[in-house]
Amino acid sequence: MTQQTWTAVDDYFDGLLVEEDAALVAAAADSEAAGLPAHQVAPNQGKLLNLLARIHGARRILEIGTLGGYSTIWLARALPPGGRLVTLEVDAQCADVAAANIARAGLADVVDIRRGRAVDLLPELSDLAPFDLVFIDADKPSNPDYLKWALALTRPGSVIIGDNVVRDGAVVDPDSPDPRVQGVRRFTELISEHPKLTATALQTVGSKGYDGLVLALVTN
Repeated sequence: MTQQTWTAVDDYFDGLLVEEDAALVAAAADSEAAGLPAHQVAPNQGKLLNLLARIHGARRILEIGTLGGYSTIWLARALPPGGRLVTLEVDAQCADVAAANIARAGLADVVDIRRGRAVDLLPELSDLAPFDLVFIDADKPSNPDYLKWALALTRPGSVIIGDNVVRDGAVVDPDSPDPRVQGVRRFTELISEHPKLTATALQTVGSKGYDGLVLALVTN
């Protein structure tokens, strides 16, 4: 199988099942025009996040890593009336682009964009906890720290999702010199060892290439 095939299959299912409206299309286009890295989730992955949040009935969502706000829009649209999403972004340009994209989607009153290093911002969120769903999609070397705070800011029944954990298969290499791979490996090992978490991981292929995610449930 080739990247061309993976993209074609994504396009087929997206055309039937994924409602990517003008605000989402514009969010992706404006992120690209601003020169942001093309690291946002694919449309079908955004819809998956939206469905998971809706199935879970999430009222409070924490996103670590905003980028241009594409995944933020998908997640925020899953919230019921009165719901709230807090998203953390260290890069000022990304935060500016995201703010414009989120406002155009009509979600400025639902989404709280906080600017700065996530490890500095996370301790400030205890008054908003517990969060029902946490989506971690930021710098991978810090994933172990993000997991620690995700656990501190959630409750039994909360869901924690970690994106980009397969790294084109490099995750299986214990000797990888890539700090992103090592961050993902330690993140997954900590999840596997934690008595309050049960989890699984899924490999994915598609328009974004070969990667995957970890899905964990806080049990007690």
